[in-house]
Amino acid sequence: MKMLVPVFEGKVALTSFTFSVATILVMVTSGVSVWVVSIVEAIYILSLLSIMYSMTIVQVVVCSHLLGALFTGGLLVAVSEEVYCYAGFYAAALAFFHFSEYMVTSIFNSHTLTIQSFLLNHSKEYVVAAVASWLEYTIEVYFFPGMKSLHYISILGALMVALGETLRKVAMITAGSNFTHLVQYRKKDNHELVTTGVYSLFRHPSYVGWFYWSIGTQVLLCNPVCLLGYAVASWMFFKERIENEEQSLILFFGEDYIEYKKKVGTGIPLISGYPMNESVALLKFRIK
Repeated sequence: MKMLVPVFEGKVALTSFTFSVATILVMVTSGVSVWVVSIVEAIYILSLLSIMYSMTIVQVVVCSHLLGALFTGGLLVAVSEEVYCYAGFYAAALAFFHFSEYMVTSIFNSHTLTIQSFLLNHSKEYVVAAVASWLEYTIEVYFFPGMKSLHYISILGALMVALGETLRKVAMITAGSNFTHLVQYRKKDNHELVTTGVYSLFRHPSYVGWFYWSIGTQVLLCNPVCLLGYAVASWMFFKERIENEEQSLILFFGEDYIEYKKKVGTGIPLISGYPMNESVALLKFRIK
């Protein structure tokens, strides 16, 4: 059985992330000066960069290191600060989501691996949404701290985040080389229709996982305004994305995909995907 290991870039990312986590933990538990830790980390990064000349590798090191710092810092806040504990969990979940996107791609779909696999620059809308959630949390925790102590709601959000994250990664692993972060408009020779595992439950399990993960982050933070905004924006984004993707999938797999579409739902409420009548018409066009 072939052992699944990340490619070189993935190993660099894992090393950088792990080192970042370890140095911060050492700093906190042993009382080492922040300056000493900073110097050690700087030497580590410079040592890596001294033997590398690829700008991509430099970006991988920096992104992984910063995500490792955010992940560790978030966990430390979560276990040490009663008022901001859920903000800490959110920060850790956000860092883990982006880092794991890169690592899973590195291991199971390395031929598509790029710096964009971190999904840090997903879109301007994604950045705006993230900043809006941070602002809402900051304003409400200052003026209405009681809103951020609704533990049962935050725990529900944490469960949504965990389950959404798990579903997305399982979907990526199940699809393997068939999974990409971008909608494909040309069928590759090795592109197969995956209908097993979580794909037997949802046609787009990675989107379902991301949909509930994104909403769960706002439930976790008890952000009522962004909860509504995230729900509407995510729904609209995935509705358009699924319809565009299914148009290509029908052209790729023809009748097989239409039959699959009849049996399995998208998994996101009120999103049925590319219209069935247009699917049949598209299939006839494809045959011609």
